[in-house]
Amino acid sequence: MSDSEGATTCIYLPPFRIDVTVRPGIPHIASRNRVALAVRAALEAGGAPGPASIGIVLSADTELAELNVAHMGSSGATDVLSFPFFPPEAFPQHDRGADGQRDPGVAAALKQAFALPPGLRAHLGDIIVSTERAIAQAAEGSGGQTGDVGWTPVEELLLLAVHGTLHVCGWDHAEPVEEAGMRALERRVLASVLADGLRPNREANSVDDR
Repeated sequence: MSDSEGATTCIYLPPFRIDVTVRPGIPHIASRNRVALAVRAALEAGGAPGPASIGIVLSADTELAELNVAHMGSSGATDVLSFPFFPPEAFPQHDRGADGQRDPGVAAALKQAFALPPGLRAHLGDIIVSTERAIAQAAEGSGGQTGDVGWTPVEELLLLAVHGTLHVCGWDHAEPVEEAGMRALERRVLASVLADGLRPNREANSVDDR
């Protein structure tokens, strides 16, 4: 990765590798390791199969706005975008509301897809978060993914990391039933991550920069 794209740190939190990239000039409000711990906690809550890898990029409004137009057809900046590499059938079933049909044949095929040789891991997808938006939403009291929560920029950033990871794990919020479940799961995961942040971390057994 070129210097203009930022530095990537590969953080190993078994059974996952979380690749954390920070774009140049992005404010430092949480350590890469803490962001990775939030992603790992969400992967576990979402029932992600392992061993696997996932990427998360901390960027700014400009890049999120460009991606929002290119991939979502929406104008303006957003706080987080997710790019899953696997369909929802790759993850444990949850109540998806009106559109909750799953193809059992796809689910069975995906189980085989994750049966990789030793030393290899599937890449689950990528997440990009606007640190700039996290800071603004925390200051404005418009965070929490509900638009009415005022807390610290660190809490907002970690929530966005959790939210984006759950999207990779097949969660969505188009239907009220699934949205309620997703919000509740986000709160539980974030609470555990914030509690863990009060204790010294000894879980990351290997960290490489590339």
